[in-house]
Amino acid sequence: MFDLAKAADYQEQHRIDKRKKPLFHVTPPVGWMNDPNGFSVYQGTVHLFYQYYPYNDRWGTMHWGHCISEDFIKWQELPPALAPDMEYDKDGCFSGSAIETPEGHVLIYTGVIEETLQDGTKTIVQQQCLAVGDGVCYHKAEQNPIIAAEQLPQGFSREDFRDPKVWQENGTYYLVAGNKNEQQQGQVVLFESKDLRTWNYLSVLADNGGIYGNMWECPDFFSLGGKDILLVSPQDMRADGVEFHNGNQTAALIGTYDNQTHQLNEEQVVSLDYGTDFYAAQTLETDDGRRIMIAWMQSWDMDIKPTDQKWNGMMTIPRQLEYREGVLCQSPVRELEQYRTEEVVYKGKIISGECRLPGVQGRELDLTIELEPGDYQWFRISFAHNESYSTSFCYDRAAQTLTFDRTYCGMIRDAVCERSMKIKRPQPVLKLRLILDRFSAELFVNDGAQAFSATFYTPLHAEDLVFACDQSVKVNLVKYKIALEEGNANENI
Repeated sequence: MFDLAKAADYQEQHRIDKRKKPLFHVTPPVGWMNDPNGFSVYQGTVHLFYQYYPYNDRWGTMHWGHCISEDFIKWQELPPALAPDMEYDKDGCFSGSAIETPEGHVLIYTGVIEETLQDGTKTIVQQQCLAVGDGVCYHKAEQNPIIAAEQLPQGFSREDFRDPKVWQENGTYYLVAGNKNEQQQGQVVLFESKDLRTWNYLSVLADNGGIYGNMWECPDFFSLGGKDILLVSPQDMRADGVEFHNGNQTAALIGTYDNQTHQLNEEQVVSLDYGTDFYAAQTLETDDGRRIMIAWMQSWDMDIKPTDQKWNGMMTIPRQLEYREGVLCQSPVRELEQYRTEEVVYKGKIISGECRLPGVQGRELDLTIELEPGDYQWFRISFAHNESYSTSFCYDRAAQTLTFDRTYCGMIRDAVCERSMKIKRPQPVLKLRLILDRFSAELFVNDGAQAFSATFYTPLHAEDLVFACDQSVKVNLVKYKIALEEGNANENI
């Protein structure tokens, strides 16, 4: 078993200089990070926990890392919140969620244990556990697990039963978790409770039907814009054109919840992000009613970081979700605008061939560009660019696709370098908003109707932006540098 105090001490002793990491995206103090956990507001402060292994830059026995923010942009690192130090979670404190209650900040997570069967074979059992704290220190409930694997219906997987998301509605607590059925197909199960300790199984909220991967991880369920929306992260997907790529990703099931059958009547299923690096999205609702989402900006199949880098993994920028005209839209939280500096504006600028625009460069940028109709066939934005390195997005006007290319970003891994996204609802003027933060790019298309997230680990001295077009195109462009006070960016407390 692991020790929480030891993890906190190791984190403090081996903390990595923040100047070597992204400026305004959450990263681990040291070691490995994956899924966001416990994304919630407690006593007016935003809390983000995450899957964490401080002792190595590779996945290990999972702890919960912890950070807080007042505005979703500046984050402060806290000591780890959970370690696998009990018999019921000795092989990992897997993903989960958090909720503010009268007794404190309640964390519900998956405890993992490895059992040896009578025939000597080993199996994994996953069960849901509870801890409560004051926003800094957390203690585990005396009676754990709160949902044992045996509470699942016959035939449901005890090994794949994880990632609980909890919320309260009309005086009752509800919880969804990922699971597999007897056919080894992904599903989301729903439970209810009056006290967060005693839980009753209600239903299979939604199932895979064998279509989307073979396990649904990290479910999140909420209402938005008159629809009920279930986010899931399928494993082992097969590509479906450019809507769903191979491997692991996140999908949104949009429909209507039937509170009699406790099932989601699915109307559409869409990819939540089309990039190379996006998984395990989790949301919270702010006091002013916004639905904010964050996700792990990495892929299980593409660990492309430099070998000498001692931290691994980052989160996306928090994004506001809106359901508009049948589309689940997302955009960077408005709080980012507080940190914009050095505005540069070009209106009606003609781009022909390849060019650089004075004042438009850097690796910590918020850039919006509008492409007017014209006679061109393709337009490309290259960034993190110099004579040795370059990463780009290229718009194919005839095919209505955007293609990302990090072939020359400096990676030395045999990983996916190119990925394309079909623009679903083309507009006369294509609007692109690009957020750069040192080692990541997040592209929001047509006011967030689609999003694309990707990482690259190009040396920071490559900071040019280059625009190119096969013919000519008139563009409107606004660029801001993002600046945080050095003493406050991802600092520790």
